[in-house]
Amino acid sequence: MPIFNDTKVAFADKSDAQLRKAYWMFKMIEQPALTSLGTSILNFTVHNNFPFVTGIVKNTLFDQFCGGETREESMKAVKQLFKRGVGSIFDYSIEGKEDEETFDAVCKEIKDIVRFSVGNPAIPFIVFKPTAFGRIDLYEAVGKNAELTSSQKEEWERVVKRFDEVCKLCHEHDKKVMVDAEETWMQDAADHLCEEMMEKYNQEKPIVWNTIQMYRTGRLEYMEENLQRAREKNYFIGYKIVRGAYMEKERARAAEKGYADPIQPNKDASDKNYNSGIDFVMNHLDKVSAFFGTHNEISSELIMDKMKAKSLDNNNPHIYFGQLYGMSDNITFYLSDKGYNAAKYLPYGPVKDVVPYLTRRARENTSVAGQTGRELGLIQKELNRRKSK
Repeated sequence: MPIFNDTKVAFADKSDAQLRKAYWMFKMIEQPALTSLGTSILNFTVHNNFPFVTGIVKNTLFDQFCGGETREESMKAVKQLFKRGVGSIFDYSIEGKEDEETFDAVCKEIKDIVRFSVGNPAIPFIVFKPTAFGRIDLYEAVGKNAELTSSQKEEWERVVKRFDEVCKLCHEHDKKVMVDAEETWMQDAADHLCEEMMEKYNQEKPIVWNTIQMYRTGRLEYMEENLQRAREKNYFIGYKIVRGAYMEKERARAAEKGYADPIQPNKDASDKNYNSGIDFVMNHLDKVSAFFGTHNEISSELIMDKMKAKSLDNNNPHIYFGQLYGMSDNITFYLSDKGYNAAKYLPYGPVKDVVPYLTRRARENTSVAGQTGRELGLIQKELNRRKSK
């Protein structure tokens, strides 16, 4: 869309060298076969401690998509973004570990982020993944109301305790916390936990925010049911509205296990469902606030149009826009330039531990039609603009 084509605004903070490096990064990601082979090799070499690989990763994928290895190191990016009116959402991007020691350590890290961010408007949200606090198989069992063993019950109690400790701390310090969505087979249990936390901590304002994946079927119905529950229990709702990131895995599992595909039949249906999610929020702003996580220009402009139609201020406190760090700067910085609430998801963590996140992100970029090509086109446009000055 024309309004998001101002590359001078989008890349104002990037040097020519940074843009060229980003260009070649996206150029490699654009090739599905190369991305698949490269990410497999990358995971293997990092897992097996090949000494030279960490440095290569840090100067390429990590540098593009992550703020740093620690919160302190990431503050350089936070301050740079906030100079231009963009908030940062620290995303401790450790994935693929399922032991109690790691769950406790990640919970402590999330609580440290809360304390670290108190009084800093540059960090408007806290975020965590449900599987950072417990095993995915346990979420699945709880969601299916399976009979748990005594040890599983104790394990689930620890998951609930981690959720509650983080949400309680956010409530005490008036910090909003988003719970990411993951695979459908574990999501029911995560949804129920979020509902419990909302009822407990969202009595005055939306502190706890759940994530709704609109590429799924049945999500609008879920939102309607939750709204009815919120009105009955008298609490506020916060939602992060996204399309979703596990489509291929979801379809493959549904086919393998012989249950109905939980994903919308095509991209057009997902887009329509996302737009219906926008309407849902706009029609219930008395109870619902939303963080619209999207790299889609049409959806972003649609939200802006609906805000204008309702005579809402650009910085209305019930509506936020968000994109991932290293992507869609044309959207983020246009929005911030016009006074909208804009933020970047800012992953961080030790390079070795963040590699699973980075390789997943590379694969997702490859599978989303037009995403990588759009990034390449915008970068090339800006480089051409600078040459012609």
